[in-house]
Amino acid sequence: MLKNTPPGQLSDLFGSMVDSSFEEKLSILTTVDLKERLQKVIELMKRQIQVLSISQELQTSIENKIGKKQREFLLREQLAAIKKELGETEDENDDEMSDIGKRVQNAKLSPDARKVANKELRRLKNMQPNMAEHQVIRTYLEWIIELPWEKSSEDSLDISKARKVLDADHQGLQKVKTRIVEYLAVRKLNKSLKGPILCLAGPPGVGKTSLGKSIANSLGRQFYRIALGGVRDEAEIRGHRRTYVGALPGLIIHAMHKCGVNNPVILLDEIDKISRDVRGDPSSALLEVLDPEQNHTFTDHYLNIPFDLSKVLFIATANDLSTIPAPLLDRMEMIEIPGYTLDEKVAIAREHLLPKQIKNHGLQPDLLQMSDAIISRISSQYTRESGVRNLEREIATVCRSQTLLYSDAMENDRLQFFKPTIDMDRLESILGQPKFTDEVSERTQTPGVVTGLAYTGNGSGGMLFIEATSVPGHGKLKLTGKLGDVIRESCEIGLTFVKANQSKLQIDFDFDKHDLHIHFPAGATPKDGPSAGVTIATAIISLLTKTPVIHHLAMTGELSLRGLVLPVGGIKEKLLAAHLGKIERVCVPEKNKKDLEDVPLRIRQDLNIILCRTIWDVLRAAFPDNQRYLQYGNLSSL
Repeated sequence: MLKNTPPGQLSDLFGSMVDSSFEEKLSILTTVDLKERLQKVIELMKRQIQVLSISQELQTSIENKIGKKQREFLLREQLAAIKKELGETEDENDDEMSDIGKRVQNAKLSPDARKVANKELRRLKNMQPNMAEHQVIRTYLEWIIELPWEKSSEDSLDISKARKVLDADHQGLQKVKTRIVEYLAVRKLNKSLKGPILCLAGPPGVGKTSLGKSIANSLGRQFYRIALGGVRDEAEIRGHRRTYVGALPGLIIHAMHKCGVNNPVILLDEIDKISRDVRGDPSSALLEVLDPEQNHTFTDHYLNIPFDLSKVLFIATANDLSTIPAPLLDRMEMIEIPGYTLDEKVAIAREHLLPKQIKNHGLQPDLLQMSDAIISRISSQYTRESGVRNLEREIATVCRSQTLLYSDAMENDRLQFFKPTIDMDRLESILGQPKFTDEVSERTQTPGVVTGLAYTGNGSGGMLFIEATSVPGHGKLKLTGKLGDVIRESCEIGLTFVKANQSKLQIDFDFDKHDLHIHFPAGATPKDGPSAGVTIATAIISLLTKTPVIHHLAMTGELSLRGLVLPVGGIKEKLLAAHLGKIERVCVPEKNKKDLEDVPLRIRQDLNIILCRTIWDVLRAAFPDNQRYLQYGNLSSL
């Protein structure tokens, strides 16, 4: 038929069959030229063919997808039929869903947690086990189910028992013990009391971390320690959001999950060592955790459900409070733990360290005997610290040596010659020559050398020697010893005071023809702060008057241009360091008198503490033979 049909009619026929607009069909009919008319029809037909080709591809793709789902459905039906023939009436996945459902219903969840758990459980039931999100939701449900939303442990409110536990574990530390006993007393009257947030600040080795565990034992609570040193990512506190691969809750929720109760004792160890970088500031995340008014709705990024932390007893430990942000520091109740006195160290070694090391080295108590005098010598001449960490190391060295001697005696049948008692000669043969000697009396016999007291960055006190000398020059002041800006200014103030009071001090010295050099030994250690002001001035006066200061004297205090002795910090730690260093007299600012109440009574009794209002009070103590200093000192003479 097509062969016998004229071309004009063919163009009209195909033009009517192709999908086209009214304008396109009218254009074909109004075209008189046959060749042009056929060309327009062919273009419309090519377009139609392309449309039909694309439609066919889409249809094929859809049919393939539907076919895949139908195939999976048929395979599952066949698998179900096979299991039914084998007697396996329930699907394994159904068993798991049933088990999770029962656990969700039986779990003691908060209203918010139960609402989220039921929603996620419905989503999980509608998913196939081979889907990637199936395991994510299941892990999320496991965390919700296993967290102690409403589970608490019963507190031991026996105050006498708590006192015994704390006294048995730690020597001294009365302020901390009193605070815990007070908390127990209030808990007896008010069951809904929120947990306190304490911060134990002190030098290394004084027992801050072990004290946290003792507090948990005295309260009968679970204990968990979180090491914050080096933590630099906010997500380690708050957790990762579930959009991340491998997301998990943060350290706080991990601690609650591990303890299994919502009122444990959580120790935030080394809170002053937290770092920060581009990933966030963990200390800012802790603001909510350590705020009693906010932590009852703490929201971890992974859970995204409020969790009540108000029943948790948080205890933080720190060495240097200056590195803790002020808002975080404001949220904690500060309890400063001073270093131990020599008597306390001997008692700690006798009651705890020595028995521990004897047991660790496989010895019996009768195979190693050390008197208190031996322990005192180890503490004073082989260690010089606020805590007892190095003392324990030295005791361990003695135990190892004694173990070796006993083993050799057993192998050679010479037990009759084995001596369990450690005497002074035996101690020196094990530990060597004393590491610390009484260098105060040796150094201060020379004019221009004075002993100062410093507060170190790790929270402990220490002694600081200041040396001054003069050389021919042009009136310059040279300072050495890795000094900061503040201590350099203190040197300039001390020199200015001496120049201004040269006649009162009876100093015959030409400052224009000499250079003064002030040196702070231990040059590799950075030094800064205003508390060496009076010490620097005294060293210059001692040099220029050619008079050494009285032996075993140390001093601390900031000096003003008018000669006033201004108050400084760290008095308690400085006096402990002076006591350990065999200092007999200490000059402290009169305005620091209130801080002496925190110093142990034994230290105050052993030290001759001289309260100084002006530099003349310091000079009278340093140079008692100079009667001229007696006529100065009141404010009108400054």
